[in-house]
Amino acid sequence: MSRLCRNPLKSNQLFLRTATLNCRHYASFHRKPPHLLTLADLSIPQIQSLVSTAINLKKVVKESPGNGNLQIEQKLAGKTIALIFGKRSTRTRVASESATALLGGHPMFLSPADIQLGVNESLRDTATVVGSMVDGIMARVGHHSEVELLAQNSSVPVINALSSLYHPTQILADLVTLLENFFPHSRHLSSLNGLNVTWIGDANNILNDMIVTYPRLGINLKIATPQGYPLEPQVLDRLRDQKDDHRGGKLLHLHDPLAAVQDADVVVTDTWISMGQETEMAKRLNDFQGFQISEEMCRNGKAKADWKFMHCLPRHQEEVDDEVFYGPRSLVFPEAENRKWTILSVFQSYFGNWKVE
Repeated sequence: MSRLCRNPLKSNQLFLRTATLNCRHYASFHRKPPHLLTLADLSIPQIQSLVSTAINLKKVVKESPGNGNLQIEQKLAGKTIALIFGKRSTRTRVASESATALLGGHPMFLSPADIQLGVNESLRDTATVVGSMVDGIMARVGHHSEVELLAQNSSVPVINALSSLYHPTQILADLVTLLENFFPHSRHLSSLNGLNVTWIGDANNILNDMIVTYPRLGINLKIATPQGYPLEPQVLDRLRDQKDDHRGGKLLHLHDPLAAVQDADVVVTDTWISMGQETEMAKRLNDFQGFQISEEMCRNGKAKADWKFMHCLPRHQEEVDDEVFYGPRSLVFPEAENRKWTILSVFQSYFGNWKVE
C-alpha cells in the first residue's frame, strides 16, 4: 500500500471533503448570476439598498484619515472585473476603475481596439469566454440587445454601463444627488415623494431609466421633447407592468418646455445629439430650438424659486447656458462624482456578493 493510502478512513474523509467543496463550487458557478440592465429590473427596496450603500460607502471613504485607512471590506480581492466599453466614456470608466480598486479588485479595460465585440466573434461567444475568466462584466454598448445577449450568455453578473435604451447607474447617481441636496439628513428614497422633476430634451436612455424609476418612487416627472421625438413605447410598458410597485408619482409628456418647468424642483437635460447621431446634427439643432435651459426659461415657466439643475455630462452650450451650468443652481459636478459611489455600491452588491438585498 502506498503512503498516501495507509489510512483508508482519512483518505475517504479527504475525498469527501474535496468532493463537497467541488460540488459547492459547481453549484456556485452554475447558479444564475444577477444582472443589472435597467432599474426596471429592481424593486423599490432593491433600489433603496443600492442608494443607501452608496451613501454609506461615500461617508466611510470621505471620513477615512487621508483616505488611507479605508474601512471598506475588500469584496473584490483577488477578482477581475472586465470593463467592456464599445463606446468611449470619461465618468463611467474612471468611476468603474476606481470603484474596483477601492474594493480590492483588478479592472480590465477592454475597448474596441482590444476586442471586436460582435465583429470577429459573436456576442454569445464573447460573453461565454470572457465570463469564464473574470468575476464580473461592466458593459457599455450600442444597441440594448447587445447587453441583453451578454447577460443571457455570461456565467458572471453583467452591469449595463450604458446602452441605447437604458443607463441605470446614472439614475442611481442622480437619486443620491437628489437626496443629498434636498434631504441631506435622509438616506430614504421615500423622502423624495412629491418632488417635481422636469426633463427638457431628447427622449433618450437617461430619460428611459428615469421613466421606469421616478414615478415608482413617488417623484413627479414632467417631460418636454420636440414634436417628432416620442417616448419609447416599450419603456412605458415596463412602467405600466410595475403598477403594484408604485408610490404614485405622475408622468406627463409635453412639447412645450415652458409648461414643463412649471413648479419644477429640478430641471434636467442631456445631449441632444447622442453618439451615432452625428449625421442628424443639423436637423436636431433646428428641432430643439427653444429648448436651451436658462434662468429666463425657468422664470417665465414659473419653476420654483430654488430650482436646481442636473446634467449627466458631457455638456454642450446649446443645451444649457453658462449662467445655469456653472451657477449656484447646478448640481452637475456632485452628480458626476456620485457616479463613483453608486458604481461602488453596485459592484459590491453584484460582483462582491452576487446578492441584491
